[in-house]
Amino acid sequence: MIHQARQLSVSALLLLASGGLLAESAIGIDNPYVRAVPPGTPNSAAFMTINNRGSADNALVGAASPASKVVELHTHVMEDGMMKMRQVQQIDLPAGKAAVLEPGGLHIMLIGLKGNLKPGEQVDLTLKFADGAEQKLSAPVKSPMGMKMR
Repeated sequence: MIHQARQLSVSALLLLASGGLLAESAIGIDNPYVRAVPPGTPNSAAFMTINNRGSADNALVGAASPASKVVELHTHVMEDGMMKMRQVQQIDLPAGKAAVLEPGGLHIMLIGLKGNLKPGEQVDLTLKFADGAEQKLSAPVKSPMGMKMR
């Protein structure tokens, strides 16, 4: 009976591996964090570096978080001599390259925060990609002191 169970376990692992289910994701996330905001502030933002280690282009097309009512992809643009924030439909992830989401540039906007974000807490995020993949992560909340603007 034990021998049959071991054979089934090995067979199940081989089946998963042959189907690519054990393959490592081509997308890597480095240094994620969410900006801490004063109590009562309705919005914040998440920043990180997204590495596309794969051989095919991809794109970040959405995100979700239980920490806010709405999550959007944003960037900053210079218009009429003023820096303005704009929603973007996607953040391109060319094959073999990284997209840096940073203050003053591309970022994930958390709109309608459901609670205060204090340094040291964690915020769960789900990133959605053009190839249909999703990646869950937990980002620490960090104070904006010392953050560099692009």
